[in-house]
Amino acid sequence: MTTQQCDVVVVGAGTGGCYAAATVAREGYDVVVVERKTAAEAGHIACGDALKGAANFPDAIPKSQIEPAFTNTDVDHGRFEIPSEDAVLDIPVPGELAVIDRWEYGRRIIEGAERAGAAFHYDTVVRDVLQADDGRVTGVTGVRNGEPVTYEAGMVVDAAGSLSILQDKADFSDATFDTNVNYSQFSSAYREIVEVAEPVEWHDALVFKPTKRSAGYLWYFPRTPTEINVGLGFQMNERPMKLVRDLREDLRNRPEFRDARVVDKLGAALPTRRTYDSAVAPGFVAVGDAAAHVNPTTGGGIAGAAYAGKYAGERIVEAIETDDPSEETLWEYNERVMDHYGGRYAALDVYNVFSTAYDLDDLMGLLAGLPGKELSEALYSGTAGVSPLLAARTLWKSRDQWDTLLDLYRTKRLADRLLRHYETYPASPAGFPRWRIKRDRIMDDIYATTGAEPKY
Repeated sequence: MTTQQCDVVVVGAGTGGCYAAATVAREGYDVVVVERKTAAEAGHIACGDALKGAANFPDAIPKSQIEPAFTNTDVDHGRFEIPSEDAVLDIPVPGELAVIDRWEYGRRIIEGAERAGAAFHYDTVVRDVLQADDGRVTGVTGVRNGEPVTYEAGMVVDAAGSLSILQDKADFSDATFDTNVNYSQFSSAYREIVEVAEPVEWHDALVFKPTKRSAGYLWYFPRTPTEINVGLGFQMNERPMKLVRDLREDLRNRPEFRDARVVDKLGAALPTRRTYDSAVAPGFVAVGDAAAHVNPTTGGGIAGAAYAGKYAGERIVEAIETDDPSEETLWEYNERVMDHYGGRYAALDVYNVFSTAYDLDDLMGLLAGLPGKELSEALYSGTAGVSPLLAARTLWKSRDQWDTLLDLYRTKRLADRLLRHYETYPASPAGFPRWRIKRDRIMDDIYATTGAEPKY
């Protein structure tokens, strides 16, 4: 068995892992990133390829390094197709938006982390964590190129993606780390990259559409006017979909995809849940999908993972320099994530909870009557105000769903209340239990108002 020693071991070469590695390595510390894929396949990740917040990436990996992977910067709105209402709803998307070549982007962030000084070990499958008697995580074990290997480290970064094996193997019973995680809070997704002969007319939009079966969704994201990321997914606690079959059926019914050619295909599990309450434990930090740093209504998580990597890396440097990898030292990472987007994502997740309690056709009818601007604000800020005039128009358009609309209004008020509570996220682990109790009481009110089954 080979034993490697380093200051930090990062498990996973995705966005969060690379930005964390680059942030720490730039300070001169020994960082090893272990990745299960080969060097040729690393960076090849199932993704919708849409990137919101493209203008504001952390500088640990300069934006100029990743910009060549931005293939479509003309997208500026979402297009919601609602077949049951024979309606199409266009909503603006605030801020800079891009569709990227995810594999090219993946290669470039790996190169950026290498330039910062991080080492990458490919063909390495992590099987377990090392943990001291006091609960501190001190490394990982696995298999590299078919041979057993151990990585002993001062800090471990979990960037291993949704439902990470590291969290299954570690004992966090005495830590604040969020263990209220199960498969029903995730979606199973599948996507293809499809080339078409003629430019699609919606090449400046992100297209969304509900699926015919189960509580699922379809997307059509144009990398270029003739190269489209097409995919679909469903919540894992719902009746399973035949992902490939259902995607093929929808493609056949769209004339723009006649004679299209599939050039790549891949599947994945995606978080559709709130950000972890705490993503730290002694010697351990989780980033990106491994901590549900994803907008739970859109699936967008690239920018959030990049910032999570930056915030985690900065606290890890502090932990190394003070020789104190405790939760107290790492806690500021939680605070920065919650302040940046975690609270907003928790409020958005309330609408996911709401949707599980209502008939899909009723929800689509309600969606068709909502004002686009206000819907955009709700999707991207977590809350939205509606003027009396727009409210009246919405009431009239949605007159067949007034009961549902009233429940949505009540749910929105609770989502706003939840967002305000996240603004009081504690400044240390000592205040965490009381904060969580108050948050759970708000969630109980949300379940009672919507009639939904508890999600957490």
